[in-house]
Amino acid sequence: MEHIEKLTALGLFDARAPRYTSYPAAPVFVPQTGAALQSEWLSKLAPTIPVSVYVHIPFCERLCWFCACRTQGTRTLSPVEAYLDTVIAELQLLRAALPAGVRMGRLHWGGGTPTILPPDMIRTLSRAIKAAIPPADDFEFSVEIDPTMVDDAKIAALASEGMNRASIGIQDFSPAVQAAIGRDQPYSATLQCVNALRKAGITSLNADLVYGLPHQDLDTMSATIAQVLTLNPERIALFGYAHVPHMAKRQKLIDEAALPDEILRYRLAESAAAQFQTAGFKAIGIDHFARSEDSLAIAADTHSLRRNFQGYTTDDCQTLIGIGASSISRFSQGYVQNASATPAYIQRIEAGELAGARGHVLSDDDQLRARAIEMLMCDFKIDRNALRRAFGKAEADLIPVHQGVVDAFPDCVTYTHDAVTIMPQAKPLTRLIARAYDRYTCTDAIYSKAS
Repeated sequence: MEHIEKLTALGLFDARAPRYTSYPAAPVFVPQTGAALQSEWLSKLAPTIPVSVYVHIPFCERLCWFCACRTQGTRTLSPVEAYLDTVIAELQLLRAALPAGVRMGRLHWGGGTPTILPPDMIRTLSRAIKAAIPPADDFEFSVEIDPTMVDDAKIAALASEGMNRASIGIQDFSPAVQAAIGRDQPYSATLQCVNALRKAGITSLNADLVYGLPHQDLDTMSATIAQVLTLNPERIALFGYAHVPHMAKRQKLIDEAALPDEILRYRLAESAAAQFQTAGFKAIGIDHFARSEDSLAIAADTHSLRRNFQGYTTDDCQTLIGIGASSISRFSQGYVQNASATPAYIQRIEAGELAGARGHVLSDDDQLRARAIEMLMCDFKIDRNALRRAFGKAEADLIPVHQGVVDAFPDCVTYTHDAVTIMPQAKPLTRLIARAYDRYTCTDAIYSKAS
């Protein structure tokens, strides 16, 4: 227990911190940074540099109680059809704002449940995106897939439109856990989905799992992982459940008394990581795993791993264009988030305007801290020499922060002229250490648990 006692003393099990899929985190965004800057920044993109595109489909036939994403339930396709019309209108506005020649290097569909779309709507949406932003030569297309909401026809439509990566939601295979989070998903349905994806030629599969769910214990988690391994995914994302019922009202349906305590939650993550590594997966950052030949593992080995709103990625596009309600665009100048509520998003697009409703203009200091935090999250090390090459003398502005981290986390961090490095036993503290570089943590936002 000595290690756990030290983590406890350093505040890991009491702390909340951003996940740092962006810096600054979205709660810092303000309405003064909206559609006008969004249009200006789009117009200034270099046509020779590919962009990433994210499309948000905020609909689900069932609303899983654990989920805190911007989603809404529907039993019919009518609201989905209306939303798709709005997305196509937004794409036309984007096409008019973009310089001629901009190409798309990456495309990701998330949600919600993108596979709620029937095959004809899949093709319609895909072709509208490609008409607005044509694919680059090395185009990659990934989709988040609910195995209970997909069939051979949908998979065939996605594959015909160029999908070459798929991310399947699993969370946990235990029937008791599934019942406690409102998500019935038999292993057989997931296996059928995986087999259909492989048959369609999809060679890169990611499986999403969650620890810290109600009724999880070490035995049920181990059993779930054993079943996941039989699916032979190339990548694993193992996220900690964020219980934020003040933000996601559906989480009030979850029995808080059934949630694992902080120590068990930590042990669930540690035992899962050990099980994946024993099976031949390489640990990537704080919560991903990949087979050694996968591009994510190669990026980690070559220090080219990046972090964005989907988590760890090999995507090196400088710009991310978010499409749909609540989507966030990332530019070199800053972030802009579309109106979060679907009706507000639709209203803006129908008025002939871009949907940007709030955002953040990055200062030079923001850029420096963002890169330092990304280095910590990806490599567990701040390469000070790389920061000097990128930011010049401004790198020295972080020296007091480096020293503060060493003082706050004794025997956890090494600090030299060349680097600030998190020691292996202190990796669970990564989000807390990254938070020390965040000048906006004084906000009133309530983040997820750091453990």
